[in-house]
Amino acid sequence: MASFELSRSPLPRRSFLIGSGIAAASVAAAPGAHAQSSGSSLPGAVAFPGAPESEYSHFMHGVASGDPTPESVILWTRVTVSPDAVPGSGIGADATVGWEVAVDPDFAQVVRTGTAQASAASDHTVHVDPHGLNPATVYFYRFTYNGVTSPVGRTKTAPAYDAAVDEITFAVASCANWEAGYFAAYRDMAERGERGEFDAVVFLGDYIYEYPTGGYAGKSGVSRPHSPLHETITLADYRMRHGRYKQDLNLQRAHASAPWIVVWDDHETANNAWRAGAENHIEGAEGAFADRRAAGQRAYFEWLPVRATRPSDGGHIYRSLQFGNLLNLTMLDLRSYRDEQVARHLSYEEGRTMLGNEQMQWLASTVRTNTATWNVMGNSVMVAPMVLGRLPETSSDAVLANRALGRFAGLVSGFPLNPDQWDGYASARKELFDVLAADDANVLFLTGDIHTEWANSVIHDGREIGCELVTASISAANVDDWIATATQIRVPEDNSVSHLAEGLIRQLNPWVKHLDFDAHGYAVTRIRRSEIGMEFYRVSDVEHPEAAVHLAATKLWRVGEGFIS
Repeated sequence: MASFELSRSPLPRRSFLIGSGIAAASVAAAPGAHAQSSGSSLPGAVAFPGAPESEYSHFMHGVASGDPTPESVILWTRVTVSPDAVPGSGIGADATVGWEVAVDPDFAQVVRTGTAQASAASDHTVHVDPHGLNPATVYFYRFTYNGVTSPVGRTKTAPAYDAAVDEITFAVASCANWEAGYFAAYRDMAERGERGEFDAVVFLGDYIYEYPTGGYAGKSGVSRPHSPLHETITLADYRMRHGRYKQDLNLQRAHASAPWIVVWDDHETANNAWRAGAENHIEGAEGAFADRRAAGQRAYFEWLPVRATRPSDGGHIYRSLQFGNLLNLTMLDLRSYRDEQVARHLSYEEGRTMLGNEQMQWLASTVRTNTATWNVMGNSVMVAPMVLGRLPETSSDAVLANRALGRFAGLVSGFPLNPDQWDGYASARKELFDVLAADDANVLFLTGDIHTEWANSVIHDGREIGCELVTASISAANVDDWIATATQIRVPEDNSVSHLAEGLIRQLNPWVKHLDFDAHGYAVTRIRRSEIGMEFYRVSDVEHPEAAVHLAATKLWRVGEGFIS
């Protein structure tokens, strides 16, 4: 190829923001658009506008890169060796796949080549680690099999460890629910990535959702059906679900535009997972949770460009990546080792762990030896505290807001709202903050999970040690979606009820400097020597495949001053 650009119900057992526990009543005015399914070379595939025909028939799940270091980056693809060798099938011949890395999109200057093996044992996925690249350099890559060439991907290596770097920019995303809407946010992210507007994408969990079709749909129902239609439990199920997601051309294009640095949250296995179980798992009836978790994690490592070893094989996904002398990015695993969630009033019990002893010791050592200006934490659930009270019922808006908030929180003022977040592990959070506060580096938390936008000051022992950016969801239900599904009440986005609830949260949690309950989209953070820029990009209508995306809000946090805008 000569060009780089790619071709273009009932509530679940977890009711919307059990990630945050909040349900402020706000509903977008326009109903979502529903796409029609049509035939494709993969069973149940959805036809999208501008979908390529058969030119990539062996590479219909696209290409991706991830985990950049100064001299390499993981390159990924999946090869469909025959029409029946679909994701999760467990069939298909072994394949030798060629790969190339070049400094130009036309591949006139190829700098690395090689072959890799794809087999049914790894669902015919391919991971390549092409060492010997130059730091802070844009590269282009592609794969070949049986005379067919894949789409071209764009990637970028990290700066040298000792390089003086003034700014690193990340796109930040999480929570993409296939059935709840379309991935317009990925399209906008891809366009910016292709223009080189950020160095990498940091994805903070819920890359897929495990529910059966209709189990967690959008405000207008199922925009497009899952595959498989049933809940994902087995290895074949998780492979099929990942394959389904990778059929989305906007997601393919976003992966091909920049390297991704990913970590899971709970839905990659089952909702509200902890080390020995999950809220959305019935032991026995759905098999052993250990088997289900191993299946979900294996499929995750197969289908994403990760430089790590899955915990079920004695490895771990938590890891750190350094970007010059500016920042060290630490990706935390907040599901595999945590204690089970408890009731809110027990959240302050001593000794409850979120990270587990081994990960905590590793983290302390990583922070202690960090020589960069920033400790950036890839953090799947919100770390800033959040408590809730009750609005005076002086208007119908306030009555409705209290009913929605009370649906989850019981209106108990002073208690943490959601024990699935760090609030449910207060002593573990204090231990984490003690470690971070003892280091000379500044602290930035990048967070997903709760489907809404937040910008928080991070306070420890009365001192502001850093800040937290929480990104909205790519498509998973936020507050207005939940209200529309649960009550059929339809009010405009950014309505007075939503604003009342947001105001109450900010009043009771003064470290919250930005909050929006109604947004879908992603964020961008610009990390500089003495400040953090935050940009929140919003999708106009997540149920419309061609929805516009716009910059809706910005915040700026400065060392020694906190949020100045």
